[in-house]
Amino acid sequence: MLYQLYETQRSLMEPFADLAAAAAKAYSNPTSMAGKSPFSQRLSATYDLMHRLGKDYERPQFDIRSINENGVEVAILERVEVDKPFCELRRFKRLTDDASTFAKIKDEPVVLIVAPLSGHYSTLLRDTVKTMLKDHKVYITDWKNARLVPMSEGEFHLDDYVNYVQEFIRHVQAKYGNCHVMSVCQPTVPVLAAVSLMASRGEKTPLTMTMMGGPIDARKSPTAVNNLAMNKSHSWFENNVIYRVPSNFPGVGRRVYPGFLQHTGFVAMNPDHHAKSHYDYFKDLIKGDDASTEAHRKFYDEYNAVLDMDADYYLETIKVVFQDFSLVSGTWDIKNPSGQIERVRPADIKSTALLSVEGELDDISGSGQTKAVHDICSGVPKALQQHFEAEGAGHYGIFSGRRWREHVYPVVKKFILDHNGADSHASNVAATPQLSGMAAPAASKSLASTAGAKKIAVKKAASKT
Repeated sequence: MLYQLYETQRSLMEPFADLAAAAAKAYSNPTSMAGKSPFSQRLSATYDLMHRLGKDYERPQFDIRSINENGVEVAILERVEVDKPFCELRRFKRLTDDASTFAKIKDEPVVLIVAPLSGHYSTLLRDTVKTMLKDHKVYITDWKNARLVPMSEGEFHLDDYVNYVQEFIRHVQAKYGNCHVMSVCQPTVPVLAAVSLMASRGEKTPLTMTMMGGPIDARKSPTAVNNLAMNKSHSWFENNVIYRVPSNFPGVGRRVYPGFLQHTGFVAMNPDHHAKSHYDYFKDLIKGDDASTEAHRKFYDEYNAVLDMDADYYLETIKVVFQDFSLVSGTWDIKNPSGQIERVRPADIKSTALLSVEGELDDISGSGQTKAVHDICSGVPKALQQHFEAEGAGHYGIFSGRRWREHVYPVVKKFILDHNGADSHASNVAATPQLSGMAAPAASKSLASTAGAKKIAVKKAASKT
């Protein structure tokens, strides 16, 4: 009922938001009668703010058209390689006709970025993707808005999330031999589960895992987000935040945690900050500070665009990660696509190098929550483990903005490059603890057996940049 009331209110507000936008343009136009009013700039700013507070925010675009590679403009082709009911695997293919640039980028590491499914779209990691593209082939998980997924596509559980990640890893491995995996915030837990299951089965595991600001062990330094999840019962969440999608969307009838409720929660964490930000935007409009107003628009176009999460997935995440602590307790069982139940055993990971990243001022994933991954991945040799704390960085600072680009990214880049040797982590079963860059015997045999296929590999290189 609440969801339907919200949609009714939004539909009623939409024409007023459009009128406010038109009025803002009229009062800001010096050639119009309205624009000649002595209070035109202030009225334009008022209507502009009303428009932005009342408008509906749709899914943003990555809009990464090109990157600069040592003075050479490299075009970016964004495309979907795997389309699942609840997620797309999106690739950012780099294109250049400069021979030296092509020679450089064709052999660079392949990175699968697993974006959060926790309210915002994967475009929240736009800066992460754009920065990584300078030195890597990049894929990202692009999770879909659950209200747009028809009921005929079935349910979506936390187990399905883990199975999706495994499928995406195998897809990238099939094209390049192996890859590196980076997870930001919420997906650190399901990514670790996915790689653990692959290791337990003896499958090839990624060369590296980079875990950034995630609740591996939410018991450590609990934040306001953790406390809410831990102090409310499972039934409280089900009764208070779960609603059915109304009839004006393809996913009508699906049980979801609506995006508008999530957004309310985001704002409620720092209401004074958001109020001040909007007031500063109003003053900047009056002053004509185009740079500041555009920065505000870009941030809130992203921040205000939220998606619905499937109820099963959301409730299971609360229970597994924040209430039962199943990952660190060693009690997490997952159903694979064939219906079999498998236990998640991070200690079975032997040869995937592990980097954890935390922000000193992170108020979402507290200090030590991500670093805890090293304790439960006891099978990974110490030589393949590293932890980094970004001084002065909050939660978003570890993957976006100046601190990400200048402090965190160089560490991530070096770590990936150091462990991008000749498939040194190719076989989780056959591999033995070795230093970075040293090939396991099984990997050496594999490389030798493929020597006769070099000509074919050269021809395919163009499709892999």
